[in-house]
Amino acid sequence: MRWNKKYDYPKSIRSIENGIRKYVIGDTKLPSVTSILDQTRSEEDKAALANWRERTPNAEAITSAAASRGSKMHAYLESFILNRENLSFFDDGEQHKLMAKQIIEKGLINRLEEVWGVEATLFYPERYSGTCDAVGIYDGQQAIVDFKQSNKPKKAEYIDSWLLQTAAYSLAHNTVYKSNITSCVILVCTVDNLFQEFKIQGPELITYQNLFLGRLKKFNEMNNLVL
Repeated sequence: MRWNKKYDYPKSIRSIENGIRKYVIGDTKLPSVTSILDQTRSEEDKAALANWRERTPNAEAITSAAASRGSKMHAYLESFILNRENLSFFDDGEQHKLMAKQIIEKGLINRLEEVWGVEATLFYPERYSGTCDAVGIYDGQQAIVDFKQSNKPKKAEYIDSWLLQTAAYSLAHNTVYKSNITSCVILVCTVDNLFQEFKIQGPELITYQNLFLGRLKKFNEMNNLVL
């Protein structure tokens, strides 16, 4: 993969206000994509999560362990893309490193052809902001690339929040930089080292961008925000 720093991504400061994560970009505070999606989940999704917590022993510990594992996996993937680590660094048997290696070997090498940024702050002016894992050219298309870890294999119908998240990033990038991102790619590895790839592109991506705008409208109404 080659680097092309064609865009100047802004610096940002993160804060939490009334349970909502916000990005301070210049003189503006913008709600994060993840907070928007979390606050506007359907009642069905909220009930399913509550039921899972109720019937699962040590649910909080499981959630905390997954978050920690995901953060470490992301850190190693970022280091690899930045050419700070090579594949031999991932061979000591630590779970998050083995998961990162699966994503590198099956999802990044020879596929992420050009990198514009990693952990890049993106924003839609006066609307929202967030951080994408990687952005550049993937399989020949301008793309947002996101990394996820999972305790078990995922089905496409259960990852709407991930798809909406990446769609929001693509919309922000195209709006601010006049780019032509037409693909969003989610690279997943389970704790059993199963690699999965999910992709939305073309008309399907536009559908998810519009669905996210609907969630943003709902979020603004819930928080009495007028834009």
